[in-house]
Amino acid sequence: MTYDDQQQQDHRIAPLLGSAAALAVPLVRDTADEELAAPTPCAEYDVRGLLNHLFRVVENFRLLAAKQPSDFSGADPDRLADPEWRTRFAEETGRLVAAWAEPGAEDGTTGAMDMPARTVGAMVLLDLTVHVWDLARATGRDYEPDPAVVTELVGEVARMAPMAREMGVFGAEVELPEGASPFERLLAVTGRDPRLWAAAV
Repeated sequence: MTYDDQQQQDHRIAPLLGSAAALAVPLVRDTADEELAAPTPCAEYDVRGLLNHLFRVVENFRLLAAKQPSDFSGADPDRLADPEWRTRFAEETGRLVAAWAEPGAEDGTTGAMDMPARTVGAMVLLDLTVHVWDLARATGRDYEPDPAVVTELVGEVARMAPMAREMGVFGAEVELPEGASPFERLLAVTGRDPRLWAAAV
C-alpha cells in the first residue's frame, strides 16, 4: 500500500463511523426508561424523541450509503415501542457502519439532492457524534468523541453550516472563550453551548 493509499484509507468514513458507534451503542443501551422524558441540549427533542431521531438517521443513512432512496418525511416513527429497541439500535448501527464500508459507498452522489456521497457520510457521522453528546448530557453522563472524528468533522461542519442554518438544522453559532476544546467549538458551530451542559450531573 502506497502512502497516498494509506492516507485515503485513514480518512474513510466507515472507520470513523465505527468509532462513533462504539461510543453511541453503550450510551443508548444504558439509557433508563425513566430518563426518556428528560430534556436534551437539542431543544427540539426530549430523550425519547432524540432516540427515535437517531434510529431514523441510522436507518436512512444506511440506505444512502447504498445509493437507495431514503425517507425523512413526517414524524419520526416510535422505534422505542419495541421492547428490544436497545438491541435493535446496536444492530442497525452495525448495519450502518457496514454499509459505508462497502466499496463505492463514498463515490459519486446520493440522496434526493444528489449530494456528494462523502459529504452525506460526514453528515451521519456528525449526527452520530453530536446527538450522542446530546443524549449523554441529557442523562447525566460524560462523552468525549474520538479526536479523529472531531478532526474529520471540523472542516465538513464549517462548509455545511450556512446551509444548515438556512434550513433550521443548526442554530446560531455560540461564542466560546479561549481555551475551548476542538469538540466544544464544533458543538458551538451547530448552535449548542457546551457550557450550559458542561458536566455530568
